[in-house]
Amino acid sequence: MVSIIVFLPLAGALLLLLIENHDGRRDAVVRWTALGASLAVFAATLLLWSRFDPTRADFQFVERHPWIPAFGVQYFVGVDGISLFLLVLTGFLTPLALLSSWESVRDKVKEFAAFMLALESAMLGVFVSLDLFLFYIFWDAMLVPMYFLIGIWGYDRRIYAAVKFILYTAVGSVLMLLAIIGLAWMHNSITGGGHSFDLLKLYDLHLPPQLEFWFFLAFTLAFAIKVPLFPFHTWLPDAHVEAPTAGSVILAGVLLKMGTYGLVRFAFPLFPTAAAFFAPWLAVLAIVGIIYGALVAMVQPDMKKLVAYSSVSHLGFVVLGICALNLQGLQGSVYQMLNHGVSTGGLFLIVGMLSDRRHTRQIAAFGGLKAVTPRLVAAFMLITLASIGLPGTNGFVGEFLILLGVFRWDPRMAAFAATGVILSAVYMLWMFQRVNYGPVVHEENRALPDLTRRERWVIVPVVAMAIFMGVFPGVFLKPMQPSVERFLQRMSHPSVARAVEAPSPNPADAAWRGAAASGARVKH
Repeated sequence: MVSIIVFLPLAGALLLLLIENHDGRRDAVVRWTALGASLAVFAATLLLWSRFDPTRADFQFVERHPWIPAFGVQYFVGVDGISLFLLVLTGFLTPLALLSSWESVRDKVKEFAAFMLALESAMLGVFVSLDLFLFYIFWDAMLVPMYFLIGIWGYDRRIYAAVKFILYTAVGSVLMLLAIIGLAWMHNSITGGGHSFDLLKLYDLHLPPQLEFWFFLAFTLAFAIKVPLFPFHTWLPDAHVEAPTAGSVILAGVLLKMGTYGLVRFAFPLFPTAAAFFAPWLAVLAIVGIIYGALVAMVQPDMKKLVAYSSVSHLGFVVLGICALNLQGLQGSVYQMLNHGVSTGGLFLIVGMLSDRRHTRQIAAFGGLKAVTPRLVAAFMLITLASIGLPGTNGFVGEFLILLGVFRWDPRMAAFAATGVILSAVYMLWMFQRVNYGPVVHEENRALPDLTRRERWVIVPVVAMAIFMGVFPGVFLKPMQPSVERFLQRMSHPSVARAVEAPSPNPADAAWRGAAASGARVKH
């Protein structure tokens, strides 16, 4: 069932390439075929959710087949409570992104739709891979379609943004590949059982402290660039601003979550001692990103760039919650991954609708839309309130849990992070006010159409999901809790304890273990 979900979009993309333009109606056939394939994937993720056992912490729907036996590589996939909802989120956002491009993308429609479906397949593969080699294949595969989506269908500086995006991500990916190869080699050296990329076996591998240190940094750098964590964030605003609306929705809604997901699934549990030592430093970078992203967003004249910098701030909260290493912080982080995909994806959809009408994203070009497009402004308001974490919306639940978990860990960090909540209300509400209230200064705005039927199919599900997740968070929190608790057990016992307590004749190793033990005691 997992394999069907992963490869169904790719099958849809290959089918699109076979469609010929005999009667001039190819583009319509392509759009409907792509939309149908993405809706089928979403339905399959919902079916997977319905069959998921929320009381189990281990991986479910596991499929394991030999792939390259000589090197210990397998096709090994599965789903737990952490990855389940990221699959659902990907299935939810992709058809909305395709629907949002129905009229704005008019050139090379077949290629655009094929790249979107291929990108969805790669993203789904990342979330289910339990073999590190397979994970890396999907991780790098998703760069190709996103590169072309930005570079072909983007705006004026699209080539620059696409090249910057792929170069930043490739640097981290190469370092992570070296660490993956090193892990497989160390498995053979320590256990004598041959090379293995099996994630579950590597979880139990006890590495020399200094080697764990470098492996953790290699993995974390790759994931920090993808998040993006300050100061590795500079590629993100360019990519968002130049990408088409559908690309921005997927980039913000799903691709950025791969960085935070990678920290939870790979970097922290594979290298628990190093993670316990470096968590306070990552938390400091996350807090800097929270405040910095909010302050820079506050002065942006371009709506799309404002929302892009807000992602730097919001994802800083996710990293901060992971670093707290307690139940509330980690559950809040996983939930905030979903929240950010819904609310920020919705903001990019709204900005895309306004840009299609006025062919500009400058805040100063708008004003007074409340009297002209009341339904669009109503949806805009609800998504804005969800983004700033109003109680009753999805954003409130995630941020509250994260701040609660961080406060239990270090009240000072919680106090600094809370300023980001205030600043997010400032820049989002100020932008909303300037775009939608006041007099209609520009005559072009008086004739703008309100939400069309197609646009209502795009934005109403996003608004409904933001409210549903805010009112009924237990629907999502309960299935993920056993997996989160398993993660915390893996971080605290026995891996960290054995790595810290094992005697070492090397003074440098002893000092490293002492520092790691100190970090672990702070967390737990």
